[in-house]
Amino acid sequence: MRVILFSGKGGVGKTTLAAATGIKIAKRGKRTLVMSLDPAHSLSDAFDLKHGLMERNKGKPLKITKNLYIQELDVHEELKKHWGEIHKYLSLLLNVSGFEEVLAEELAILPGMEEVSALLYLNHYYRQKTYDVIILDCAPTGESIRFASIPTALEWYMKKIFKLERRVVRYMRPFTKRLSDIPLPEEPYFDAIEKLFQRLEGVDRLLTNPEVTTVRLVTNPERMVIKETQRAYLYFNLYQICTDAVIINRIIPEDIEESFISSLQKWQREYIRLAENYFSPIPIFHVFLSCDEMVGYEKLSHLAETVYAEKNPALIFYQQKPYEFLKENNQYMLRLYLPFITKGEIELTKSNGELIVRIGSFKRHILLPRSFALAHPERAKIKDKVLTINFKGGENG
Repeated sequence: MRVILFSGKGGVGKTTLAAATGIKIAKRGKRTLVMSLDPAHSLSDAFDLKHGLMERNKGKPLKITKNLYIQELDVHEELKKHWGEIHKYLSLLLNVSGFEEVLAEELAILPGMEEVSALLYLNHYYRQKTYDVIILDCAPTGESIRFASIPTALEWYMKKIFKLERRVVRYMRPFTKRLSDIPLPEEPYFDAIEKLFQRLEGVDRLLTNPEVTTVRLVTNPERMVIKETQRAYLYFNLYQICTDAVIINRIIPEDIEESFISSLQKWQREYIRLAENYFSPIPIFHVFLSCDEMVGYEKLSHLAETVYAEKNPALIFYQQKPYEFLKENNQYMLRLYLPFITKGEIELTKSNGELIVRIGSFKRHILLPRSFALAHPERAKIKDKVLTINFKGGENG
């Protein structure tokens, strides 16, 4: 099974490209699901489906062709299936705190519930081998990062906090009922959390398995968008989720010569070079701006052909981790895999939270985690195609 996450800044076209990729893979005979994780779903709009069709489907997979299905999660349906006792307690707590009942029920839909529901489906489909390929159309970048971080955060909570919290509440419940009208959660609440966690077991290994799961970052040839894509790349890397391609969308074709368009082409080419500088050696796909709106099955199918040509979109296009951040013996380190670099003078420059590495004609911009903010590159060495850079200073001196 393959899992492909499409992530990027809002409005870059990731839903369109996720849908197009799903069509091409399904045409190759693979049972394919494209699932939307964005609360503002637009997947059904990309396929130009009749209004209300997905709502009537109540969050279940909808068949588009023989091998292609799409799914838009319905948070209210998910509340009934997975969050009943948890949502009930949170609503009661907010209601007692002074919120009106309807407002309390709305506020009790916490950030992350939809992402956890998506992880539940993903884990279920993987265990049951329901599909050959699952494509996740992620919410804008920040929410995508939260989606990637949820399994780790939940595991920490269950191991470190959950049992202690349950035990303390069990002892305190009889006293608080006499002293206060603020309710403490009952046992069914904790049972529901435990059941959720059991159903999520193993999903963290699924997301971090580079043989199964990869991210495709969608961007536009604009400075702010590429910068956000760079940050997304950094955080997916920190969460051990492999990025196997970057897709630069809405490039103005070269054969348009009007002066205004030519100036746009000029700065787009500059930002495309910047993106190649940031993400090399990860493969980069170019998608040219179309004068037509990419809506409906046929147009999405044509788009997929222009993006991937003869390539199989379900393949893993890149697997080697380009770099990793480490901390050993209170020493911060950055390791870069550089297969084509030979020994030479290494120049390191730190600017605006980035490390710029120059070796001869090679140049790489690397966005640094916050923990490296106060540290400075001290020395570097190349061994076995790996450049190791040691940092001095930082949070621990």
